[in-house]
Amino acid sequence: METGRILVVDDDPTVAEVVARYLMRDGYDVDCVADGLTALRMAAAVEPDLVVLDLMLPGIDGLEVCRRLRERRPVPIVMLTALGEETDRLVGLEMGADDYVTKPFSPRELALRVRSVLRRARGALAPAGETITDGELTVDTAAHEVRLAGSGISLTVREFDLLAYLMQHPRQAFTRNDLLEKVWGWEFGDSSTVTVHVRRLREKIESDPTVPRRILTVWGVGYRYEPIT
Repeated sequence: METGRILVVDDDPTVAEVVARYLMRDGYDVDCVADGLTALRMAAAVEPDLVVLDLMLPGIDGLEVCRRLRERRPVPIVMLTALGEETDRLVGLEMGADDYVTKPFSPRELALRVRSVLRRARGALAPAGETITDGELTVDTAAHEVRLAGSGISLTVREFDLLAYLMQHPRQAFTRNDLLEKVWGWEFGDSSTVTVHVRRLREKIESDPTVPRRILTVWGVGYRYEPIT
């Protein structure tokens, strides 16, 4: 059985009930709320291990909730989006969401995504005690910590996984689909998810994100990590 506290934010009581039932079946404690303001208050009160967040909410919408949650602390977020909300989905990923599931969805699929994100957040998939260093950039997979020039950098779960994976395979080019499979664990999916995460990583670790030195684009292929040292 899995453990942890999940906050489900969805104004559709049927969806919230079904999602909660599946997550509780897996062993999680689940809180359900129906609007963005209540979600922010609940998140501050109980500090959930993960948030399942619908984008379409009354009052404060899911994108704003995502932004405010990410400002407070790096809690993992799995978004629920409607099929036609690609733009909102990409904006959500830009704001720091770790994963998404498109409605209509299988509750079992959502539960598996939650389990995957939580395990990655807890470092279950990282080699124990491995520290990867490239000049002033250090990734500690055991502590799930990234430092640049001595200062800590706040990364989402997927950003951390992507950076660690690329640094573990320096000078090796990967397609976006390769990275979806190796980092996200998806056999298929929207490759723009990778593009968004690469852009966010560059903004955090590159001195000039428009002229990256570490995470390079390999035209016609995808991306590779080029060590500075």
